[in-house]
Amino acid sequence: MIDPAVNWGGFALAVLLVELTPGPNMAWLVTLTLSQGRRAGLGAIAGVAAGLAANAALSVLAASLILSAGAGLTQGVSLMAAPMMAWLAWEAWRDAGESATAAPPEAAAGRHAAAGFVINLLNPKSALFLITVMPQFVSGGRPGLAAGLALGAVSVAIASGVHLSLVLLAEHARAALMAEDRARAIRRGLALAMLGVGLWFLAKALA
Repeated sequence: MIDPAVNWGGFALAVLLVELTPGPNMAWLVTLTLSQGRRAGLGAIAGVAAGLAANAALSVLAASLILSAGAGLTQGVSLMAAPMMAWLAWEAWRDAGESATAAPPEAAAGRHAAAGFVINLLNPKSALFLITVMPQFVSGGRPGLAAGLALGAVSVAIASGVHLSLVLLAEHARAALMAEDRARAIRRGLALAMLGVGLWFLAKALA
């Protein structure tokens, strides 16, 4: 049963904006597929998805503990969501080269999966995003454990869908990522959208 207290569409859109911004996972999966084939890319996706899922589960538990401590902390988390989105927007805008590609070393599919799992399990950006942003799409700002895990699953599903599309269409994705003018325009458009979401979070927290 769909929880009416959760803004599923809004949360999915926020996750999609972040996932469509070129970053390390995107660059790694594209170059891995181009250099070692689709099978290697698919293996890496499995590891990335497992790492994101474990990261999401831990983040949801952390958020539940933090938000259950009182209304003051709930508002504090809401206020932190705005700078979190602003930081992600700045990273996308400044064109720091995260979308640049580098040839990955030769390795078995299992090693790629293990690398993807460890890197994403320990990714603090993913954890902070869920802990600060997820509550903004739940009535009252305090998602229950079930709703939090469901939102985490939505986040992982969207990320995995984007990653799978990149691997299956690696040739086209590579052209999009490496055409510098086009990539910069896309990044900056997404950055402005994320900044808009951050301003909405700020206005909501101060209301």
